[in-house]
Amino acid sequence: MKYGVCHITIAPLRFEASDKAEMTSQVLYGESFKVLELRKSWSRIRLAHDSYEGWIDNKQYIEVKKEVYQILSDKKSIEFSLDPIGMTTHADLTLSTIFIGSATSSASFLKDVAQPKSGSQESLKRLPKSNLIDTALLFLNAPYLWGGRSTVGIDCSGFTQLVYRLNGYDLSRDASQQAEHGDILSFIEESDPGDLAFFDNAEGKITHVGIIMKDNYIIHAHGKVRIDRLDQSGIFNLEQQTHSHKLRMIKQIL
Repeated sequence: MKYGVCHITIAPLRFEASDKAEMTSQVLYGESFKVLELRKSWSRIRLAHDSYEGWIDNKQYIEVKKEVYQILSDKKSIEFSLDPIGMTTHADLTLSTIFIGSATSSASFLKDVAQPKSGSQESLKRLPKSNLIDTALLFLNAPYLWGGRSTVGIDCSGFTQLVYRLNGYDLSRDASQQAEHGDILSFIEESDPGDLAFFDNAEGKITHVGIIMKDNYIIHAHGKVRIDRLDQSGIFNLEQQTHSHKLRMIKQIL
């Protein structure tokens, strides 16, 4: 078994071993993973933090020993950048952009200096549920990007996963997987800010998720990270004055 860590700003994680293949997720700076299959130009990997699998270009990560992987993936020592956009200085004094959620605790191993150092948070330090909305608002207006996980492009489940992760809680990557977490609530009125609402398509498959706010509002990634109304029918788009998503269930995760 081989191991790796992402040493660039963001690396696409693809469904197949090709630059033309669908991007299913992204690997942020400092995130570590197991290499399940190694080819000449591509590797199939499993991320340490959520076990999500996909293909990454071999030029977009560096190989590490098992002992290093265990240190970098240890939830007791992982620290994140909490700034929407930050910088890291490499050993050759060149700079790279990093985004909120990047694993800055890997910087010292990579011989980098992440800036500012004060913008970090231990992953196991679970913050109050009320803090979820404050974190979510940091992503407001970030453009939608299928498979995205940053303030320059994010999808609905990448958004909810990252918001929870930055507050010390683990969620699966996809909306349908996240729907398996927590307890079902019968009515919106029973929910608290930070609970998740899930939405399905015509075939009954869960395809969308958002974070419930107070007073029947919801923040979610649809075109961009935006705030809309939430009712028992679903999401009511305030700009288009119509329902954009059909409500399937509400889950209390914490």
